[in-house]
Amino acid sequence: MNLTGVLVPLITPFGTDGEVAADALERLTERLLAAGASGLVALGTTGEPGSLTAAEQRVVVDIAAKVCRAHDATLVVGGNNRDLLARGDAALSVVPPFVRPGEAGVLEYFRRLESPVPLVIYHVPYRTGQQLGAETLRRIAELPGVAGIKYAAGGIDDETMLLLADLPEDFAVLAGDDPFVSPMLALGAQGGILASAHLATETFVAMVDAWRAGDVATGRRLGHQLVPLSKALFAEPNPTVIKAVLHANGEIPTPDVRLPLLPAGPHTTETARTLAEDGVHTSVS
Repeated sequence: MNLTGVLVPLITPFGTDGEVAADALERLTERLLAAGASGLVALGTTGEPGSLTAAEQRVVVDIAAKVCRAHDATLVVGGNNRDLLARGDAALSVVPPFVRPGEAGVLEYFRRLESPVPLVIYHVPYRTGQQLGAETLRRIAELPGVAGIKYAAGGIDDETMLLLADLPEDFAVLAGDDPFVSPMLALGAQGGILASAHLATETFVAMVDAWRAGDVATGRRLGHQLVPLSKALFAEPNPTVIKAVLHANGEIPTPDVRLPLLPAGPHTTETARTLAEDGVHTSVS
């Protein structure tokens, strides 16, 4: 399992009949891995898993697993279906949302959580309502079976610095807030789970590779150039803009999302599409 580099949390494309567009999803996954992504995340938030039936979730995971095996790439699977989790190399497990159990409760939750594969903890306090300090995250990282964290705290603060200053061995920090991936890499993160990397994939890969190789000038330049694209792709609720741009580019049959999401507007889509086209060329400029 390789929890470094760019892992792309997959969208779920829908056809004109409203069903999962399996062929389009397979082509998309092939393109992302051929472009240098080190892995995929199936049934993450970007994939609208709450709107998918159990059968549709299986279709998504089966396709992602097949393509990842063919490319020797890492597959992380979200949700709590043990059969589906077992198809991946790791499970993406969100900090318990809404109830705000406190840091001790979160630690005990992950201590007792059973999974058929190693865990990647998803820390996203602006969605879960539960803040976690560096010490608690470090204690979670030391639990048996915990392999890494998708760190999406909404920015970089003193707790971020404390966490990255003293990481347990064999524990991967993956940036989860796309606009902050470059500074997170500069501080020691090993990669990112980046929805924005559906577009300009090679450039995101080049940015991560540059930071990991110690090429500060290139990493900083590409990081700066990709921030406007990430902001544009999240200008409306994720993954609406990403799907709209992929559809406009002919990669998926419709831009459709399922309720409670609504499709992205044309101005937002065009802005993001232009930035994505520019981003394709930034790695060689």
